Amino acid sequence: MKMSILKSVMFAGAVFAVVGCGSSGGDVLGGVDPLATEAPASQVPTDGTAGEPSASLPRDVQDAIDAPKSTLSQELKDSITFMYSEEGLAHDVYTNIYKIQAVKQLQNIATKSEVKHIDAVNQIAIKYDLNITQYPDTDVPYSTEGISSGVYPVEPIQELYNLLYDKGIQSKQDALEVGCMVEVVDIDDLDGYIEEAQASNSQDVLDVFNFLRNGSYTHYWAFDEGLRNMGISNGCCSVPDYDGHNMCHPEYPKK
Repeated sequence: MKMSILKSVMFAGAVFAVVGCGSSGGDVLGGVDPLATEAPASQVPTDGTAGEPSASLPRDVQDAIDAPKSTLSQELKDSITFMYSEEGLAHDVYTNIYKIQAVKQLQNIATKSEVKHIDAVNQIAIKYDLNITQYPDTDVPYSTEGISSGVYPVEPIQELYNLLYDKGIQSKQDALEVGCMVEVVDIDDLDGYIEEAQASNSQDVLDVFNFLRNGSYTHYWAFDEGLRNMGISNGCCSVPDYDGHNMCHPEYPKK
């Protein structure tokens, strides 16, 4: 799945060139994100220093992180690094597109859910002393030095961010379509990483990855609802497929 993103970027670039290159009750774009908390959580530290958790995680996820260490394969270490950048992409592209296209789903999901996803992966990286500025061949010691909004150590993620941002700022519909795309790519990648965690009996990483995927299911339906409320009757299913990433997923659980 990691390599599929790079292929996807090549196709997406052609699509986005053609087009020109977070939600609350009562909003015309619809839907409240069920994962949202009452107040936005602050961002995790990006200065390479470990600190107190910056977002309040569900108790079961925090318990998994605090549990004894598992034995991680190099593949699984790299998956943690990859997911830190991918969850960062979701947060950053939603936040930065929102500044131009004020779609509330973007703001709500970024500030009330994606920060928790980043925090969960960050805490796992701290637990295993992983340098998440490295990919592949993630090694020690823990560091996030140099990572900032829109800047990632994983080249395919960097390229994908640039393309998604260029698409999302075009219109509110494009912004919502970007949301569908981000969540599907996220789920496709997590499907593979969850299998890795199961194969290595790494229950703590497995629980974190399941937490991320469950959130992405919910976010997918928030963006789908936003499109439908704009009159796009097929919601996310109206977004073109690209290289292995089918945007139409009626089978995704809604809760």
